[in-house]
Amino acid sequence: MTHSANYTQKPRRGRGPARRVGRTLALVLPVMLVLSGTLAVTRVNWSGSSADSILTASSQNVSARAKSRAPQDVLRDKLLLELQDKDPGIALTHLQQEMHERPSLAKHCVSIARALGRAAVQAYGPSRAQSFARPVCDTAFATGVATAARG
Repeated sequence: MTHSANYTQKPRRGRGPARRVGRTLALVLPVMLVLSGTLAVTRVNWSGSSADSILTASSQNVSARAKSRAPQDVLRDKLLLELQDKDPGIALTHLQQEMHERPSLAKHCVSIARALGRAAVQAYGPSRAQSFARPVCDTAFATGVATAARG
């Protein structure tokens, strides 16, 4: 009898699928526990008030600068207020003046005129709003009026 006949091969450790699953869990489980703990802490209302808000502890008394508004947004809001206070014709005239004074806003002219058209329909109705149309930004105001009248 030779020595090799009695030899039985032992299974190797650490190469099976169970070992790979164990390693994956060992890496993923701590990360998941930390994330869930962090989320749980941020959901707690640490301020003591009865307000039911998420992230109350981090959102109270934040002294961050307000976002600066784009010039076209400021102009649109100004003209929409003017449309409400006076009439769409005056707002369109001022839109045309702004386009001549600040050509950089010309690419926003159509969207501003359409917004004015939609607001004019809400304030004056479709037929009266259409009577204020001016040749500003092609036919964008009329398009806004037509869109709001259909919808």
